Amino acid sequence: MKVARLIPCPQADLLNIILRLLLNLSFDRDIRAQIIRIGLLPKLVDLIDDENQRLICLCLLYHLSMDDRTKGYFTYTKCNQQLMKMIIDCKEERLEPEVIALAINLALNPGCAEQLCDYKHGKGLKLLMKRAYKYKDSLIMKMIRNISSHASPDIKSQFISYVGPLGETLVTEKDEVFLTEVVGTLANLTIPDIDYQALMDEYGLVEWIKSKLKPNSADVELTLNVVVLVGTLCADDACAEVLAKSDIIQILIELLHAQQEDDEIVLQICYVFYQLCFHKSTRNVIIKKTEAPAYLIDLMQDKNKEVRRVCDMTLEIISECDPDWASRIKLARFRNHNQTWLETIEGQQVSYEDDEPTPINNTGPYGFDPMAFGDQDDYLDQFGYNDADEFPLDGRESPDMNHWNSINSGGEMDIDSKPFLKPEPTNTNNRNTNRSGTNNTIMKRRGVYE
Repeated sequence: MKVARLIPCPQADLLNIILRLLLNLSFDRDIRAQIIRIGLLPKLVDLIDDENQRLICLCLLYHLSMDDRTKGYFTYTKCNQQLMKMIIDCKEERLEPEVIALAINLALNPGCAEQLCDYKHGKGLKLLMKRAYKYKDSLIMKMIRNISSHASPDIKSQFISYVGPLGETLVTEKDEVFLTEVVGTLANLTIPDIDYQALMDEYGLVEWIKSKLKPNSADVELTLNVVVLVGTLCADDACAEVLAKSDIIQILIELLHAQQEDDEIVLQICYVFYQLCFHKSTRNVIIKKTEAPAYLIDLMQDKNKEVRRVCDMTLEIISECDPDWASRIKLARFRNHNQTWLETIEGQQVSYEDDEPTPINNTGPYGFDPMAFGDQDDYLDQFGYNDADEFPLDGRESPDMNHWNSINSGGEMDIDSKPFLKPEPTNTNNRNTNRSGTNNTIMKRRGVYE
């Protein structure tokens, strides 16, 4: 790219025109990759300090940050530190949209998230939390939520002190946009040391969850995040038992009816059923007292691959625990796998009468053309049974998927309260499982399969 040698340029007007040209060109994915490849990224980051070029550089960097493959290159620059400085030192109530938009994108990268948290010797997350709560800034909260989505223990451990304030925010916050980001952040905190049951009891989260899972709710995004939070809570055996006894399963089934076209909500509800089946204490509730297994059978042929995968793994657990459901599941799998063959056979008009007139063409004695499906080899290939396709390997692993004190006063957060940590166990039999969420994040979950 010939203009690369002109960046930086001593002539401010010429440099501004070049940057605007690059901004227009950067709408193309291939050109964005070329900008990274020829080494312009560090030069563009250095120009953030230039007041005359800062805005256009931020817009250009935002375009570059849209590609997941290029987010990691920002860790080799000082961009994350500069963004944190602009966010924390800003005296206005609302940040420049270009600054926070770039920060939100970069927070999705694990390396960038660590650098954002390491600002001022590890105080980055604390400073972001204080500003988010002081101004009730939902965009900063979204940035924090993106940081919490990473599986890095170093990042996760920094959120332990904020679990109490986050839980309090759920029941006190009225701004649904800010609340949605808080719920999403808390749902990402799959930390084994957190005592989820104490958190639920302290803030009465069971009733709050039931009030938010309304089938006809206008705020679908908030509903989705609440379902994800239920899945996080159900990873804990004690919480799963409490939720199962609170009619939460029936509420989720009704929500499944109302939002059956929303793949994300359907997927997360199926994951909640998986978690409930995973624990011995709740397995019989969902199998014996609800119709959840029947809905899972219906979803075995869903168009979404991840929904089918979670359903198969959940039904596999149910089959091992209940002989009656095992027979129904086996029959449903057979019918689903051989659906084309069964429909073809059922569509034939077969006559066994002796006085049946002689068929014409190449049809057999019963009016059935043996060559209707091509030659014999084609027939066998079309209706062959493939065990590998029907019974995916699961290994008993959870499927890949895909908040806060002194709230209403507008002051700083009180994080000195006792964190919701579990006492050191004397004997544990927990196991880790993987979960994927809407943004393709791998999370660590806990469960007991007995």
